[in-house]
Amino acid sequence: MTLAIAVASDHAGFELKQTLKQELEKRGITARDFGTTGMESCDYPDFAHAVGRAVADGAVQLAVLVCGTGVGMSIAANRNAFVRAVVCSEPLSARMARQHNDANVLCLGARVVGVGTAIDIVDAFLTARFEGGRHAARVAKINAN
Repeated sequence: MTLAIAVASDHAGFELKQTLKQELEKRGITARDFGTTGMESCDYPDFAHAVGRAVADGAVQLAVLVCGTGVGMSIAANRNAFVRAVVCSEPLSARMARQHNDANVLCLGARVVGVGTAIDIVDAFLTARFEGGRHAARVAKINAN
């Protein structure tokens, strides 16, 4: 089965999202684009909520959201009870978020990280796996509230 992940951005993250989408497709990963489609000003919650629903419904397992800082996208995405969105600006946090927190949405700031670093962060996020064990009980507590 080919991995399919959701990607979305607002206007501030559009160019980085497009670059990341191309990088994912080079790796044989299907990138389902939830918008935006250009540089015109738009509202990030619209895209974060659409992606959150796709994660909750099981249409995608993972997602990458991009806005100016990643913060707005993460706040909006985390409104969905099935989303565990994290903002990362370096690969270690992305890897640990997957391994220990079973994070399923990565948020990036296009004004915070460069393209090369963003690609490294996405790679760390996508290649890491949830370790379970003692972490599973903690994630269950997150999901219980």
